[in-house]
Amino acid sequence: MRIDVFFTDRVGIAQEILATLAQRALDVSAVEVEPPHVYLEAPALDAQGLGQLRGELLGVAGVQSVDAVAMLPGARRRLYLDALLAAQEDPVLAVDAAGVVVVANAAAVSASGMTESALIGRSLPGLTDLPDTTRAGSEVQLGGQSFLLESVALHETGGAVAGAVLTLHAPHRLGERLSALRNHGAGGFETILGDSPAVRQLKQRAARMAPVDAPLLIRGETGTGKELIAHACHAGSRRKDQPFFALNCAALPESLAESELFGYASGAFTGALRGGKPGLLELADGGTLFLDEVGEMSAYLQAKLLRFLNDGSFRRVGGERELKADLRIISATHRSLEDMVAAGTFRQDLLFRLDVLQLQVPPLRARTEDILPLAQVFLERACTQIGRPRPRIGAAAAAALLAHPWTGNVRQLQNVIFRAVTLSEAPVIEPADLEFVGSATAPAASAAPEAAPVGSLEDAVAGFEKALLQRLHADYPSTRKLAERLQTSHSAIAVRLRKYGIGAG
Repeated sequence: MRIDVFFTDRVGIAQEILATLAQRALDVSAVEVEPPHVYLEAPALDAQGLGQLRGELLGVAGVQSVDAVAMLPGARRRLYLDALLAAQEDPVLAVDAAGVVVVANAAAVSASGMTESALIGRSLPGLTDLPDTTRAGSEVQLGGQSFLLESVALHETGGAVAGAVLTLHAPHRLGERLSALRNHGAGGFETILGDSPAVRQLKQRAARMAPVDAPLLIRGETGTGKELIAHACHAGSRRKDQPFFALNCAALPESLAESELFGYASGAFTGALRGGKPGLLELADGGTLFLDEVGEMSAYLQAKLLRFLNDGSFRRVGGERELKADLRIISATHRSLEDMVAAGTFRQDLLFRLDVLQLQVPPLRARTEDILPLAQVFLERACTQIGRPRPRIGAAAAAALLAHPWTGNVRQLQNVIFRAVTLSEAPVIEPADLEFVGSATAPAASAAPEAAPVGSLEDAVAGFEKALLQRLHADYPSTRKLAERLQTSHSAIAVRLRKYGIGAG
């Protein structure tokens, strides 16, 4: 039985309590003194014996109560500490001031390849490849694996160092955490907005390719949402619980892109971090790496990437050790890689490696059915972000949005709506509020036919579409010529002509 003796603290009271137990010849297996408590464990003590002992202990001046407890505090702390250490997926070691291992969790035992009894009492220099293992930020080797070291010093009451707690982070574990921070809220195919036939077909094709663990090349114009699709394909794969990282190959010079992708070893260049730095290949191990604008990658990096795709191995910049990573490569480009191969600026063998699976993202002008629904979504988001009442899109503005070529695609549409919401306080967005920066000028409001009073935005848009198509059909009698004039798809024009009965009969 375990008991808690609660007392009013005074000099010598703990010795008097223990003396009372000694007089009863009671076998005590554990004693913990934490004033104003003395905790005792007496295996032979039963309920009857506790009643007699309580009477004797209450006779000691200052003793307030004697009660049974389920567990001694020290044992409880050890139990919880063991549970915390066991729950840590990263190896954790506690060492004394001499660098000798005192405590090791299960992950550290597993990583070392030794038994726990063999690991306890070992000196750190004999376990790792760096003598200065207590320096945080170092890269260390334990059991043949690479880890990044995190160290917390332990100090005695007087300030002297009593030891340290060392946590070893595997690069892929760091990758999981960084990925979760960078890609918080990134979702699946539900994040790809639009319900046009072109978008439905894209989603269906992407959903079939997502679970296939092979390189995927996403082609499409700037602003069509290629990274959203890459995220969705990652979320639909077996790697969905592993990291997702993205690298824009056009945004960095060659040397920086190389170190970001492959990492670098200690002392690789001036300004390099001591201990080196893992690259995205290591951090994304087990997950997905998205290479945006892969066509902008230099010939040197193309060769290094090709080698990785061939056998999954690579070296850090300035490093000598061969490293391995298991990840899926999803790449994207707005350029014709075949034309680049013909021009000698992109490797054909790399194209074959990247273009195993392929998705083509349609431009916004090829799915005009999505323009107004997307505009409404962006309108609501912009109003929420800047905290203003939601205006409505006027009929003339809606017509201007439909007629615009959208060379910047969905990103451009989002920017146009955001500017309109930000710069106008009117309850209705008019064509004058739409600033089509970076592309052809929007159709002037005067170009739109005079609209009769209508009951809804849909009626106004339908009236504008019908009048516009009737006027242009005389000069462009074939659906293909009319589609080319309005910079949209042949199928979209054919649907509208049938809808309004234009050209029939």
